[in-house]
Amino acid sequence: MGLGPAPGINPAPSPPPPLASPWPSAPDRAPTPEHAPNAPALPLAPPPSDPLPGRAVPLAHVEAGGGGGDRPPLVLLHGLFGSHGNFQTVAKALVRRGGGKVLTLDARNHGGSPHSPLMTYEAMSLDVQHLLTRLGITKCILLGHSMGGKTAMTMALQRVGRRGAPGLGDLVERLISVDISPVSTASVSEFSAYISAMKSVKIPGGVSRSAARQLADDQLRPVVQLPQLRQFLLTNLVEVEGRYVWRVNLEAISHHLADIMSFPVFHKPYPGPALFLGGSNSPYISSKDYPEIQRLFPKADVQHIEGAGHIVHQDKFEEFITAVLNFLPPL
Repeated sequence: MGLGPAPGINPAPSPPPPLASPWPSAPDRAPTPEHAPNAPALPLAPPPSDPLPGRAVPLAHVEAGGGGGDRPPLVLLHGLFGSHGNFQTVAKALVRRGGGKVLTLDARNHGGSPHSPLMTYEAMSLDVQHLLTRLGITKCILLGHSMGGKTAMTMALQRVGRRGAPGLGDLVERLISVDISPVSTASVSEFSAYISAMKSVKIPGGVSRSAARQLADDQLRPVVQLPQLRQFLLTNLVEVEGRYVWRVNLEAISHHLADIMSFPVFHKPYPGPALFLGGSNSPYISSKDYPEIQRLFPKADVQHIEGAGHIVHQDKFEEFITAVLNFLPPL
């Protein structure tokens, strides 16, 4: 992969101003009912288990498709505050059009996966490795969006384990990073404000799910001004034993925001094929990132889908599916 106009890179137009957030979006909704100032702030959802820091957690996952052919399973990793549901439509389309097996995972502290106080890319990539080992998968193709893309890159770059044992990267046959580069991204302070707003939400008991979502939406609005971002955050509002809680581990995410926004330091490159697939309207894969992409992923191809923002697979679904299928090896 060369720089500038060299082969393999389709330069994006000049990037727009930084996005308010790299999180996925959801449909807009109408405003309103009244707030609940006398209700207690939402408690955190109890974790499914409480593993020791530094150890892998058993990730919740969904499998689609079946075996057959020589192509390894495709593993899809969601972004911050997401879940495996973000990629269910993508997974079904890839199975229907391309065949093979597709796995969608919930990262630690997200969705149905256990909570842990540790939230680093090294820890998240170890979780993926342990799941694949448990499922008997010795090779995979990783596709990750945003935080999931950095997790996938971390796993691919971990080539050597302790005392020369095989590294996590030996599991990765090829890699797709969706709208994220191996560099530091957005401001931590902005995300801290969003998390603080989520922690401050108050919902009384005995209200319906729709009313609870509306109350939370109203209380988030002064800080989280983008309607689509609020609606995405509200996918994490769940009812547990008659009370509403956030299913994501806000404490761990808040504590590790600097880790999530940055990227670990690696010196040895990943030797396999890689695709960096960005949106032309997003700044998260730009020409200033090309030297670091080339250093760590010398066989990378960088492509931008015209008219797509950060959520490439939502903004330009057909073009996204086509680009992924073109990159996958035949069955």
